[in-house]
Amino acid sequence: MEKQFLDIVRNNQGIIHKVCSIYCDNEEDRNDLVQEILAQLWKSFPSFRNESKFTTWMYRVALNTAITSFKKNIRQPDRTPLSHQNFQLVDENSSPDLEENLRLLREAVSKLTGIEKSIILLYLESKSYDEIAEITGITQNYVRVKMNRIKKKLKSYMTAEEE
Repeated sequence: MEKQFLDIVRNNQGIIHKVCSIYCDNEEDRNDLVQEILAQLWKSFPSFRNESKFTTWMYRVALNTAITSFKKNIRQPDRTPLSHQNFQLVDENSSPDLEENLRLLREAVSKLTGIEKSIILLYLESKSYDEIAEITGITQNYVRVKMNRIKKKLKSYMTAEEE
């Protein structure tokens, strides 16, 4: 069982790193969250029933762990902003305008709540509303509502930053 778990996690480790990148501002916190997620995955692995894709289950465990950790740390006022290393969206030869827009997006995403970050992460991963609903445990209609609200929030955050 241990070998099977390690193989599956190794093949899907990108999920863990993406979740940690969006919830943690620095490398030390990311490493701590990776360990916490791995521990939760291992603890929950025997109860995985193959009723959904493994990656769906893995996202769900990772996001729930990250949100719980995020809620615990929300009271810490000394938070550093997300850095360029948190998002691997463009190469070094990108335009200054694109870089500025990505900076604004990173700052806007950092202001979202835990579940909102989860939804936007999955959306940016090209997950369907059905998949987002299954991973987050909320209804598809609520995902659509939340997504519309998130888009409006991001737009207002980004617009306010430009001024």
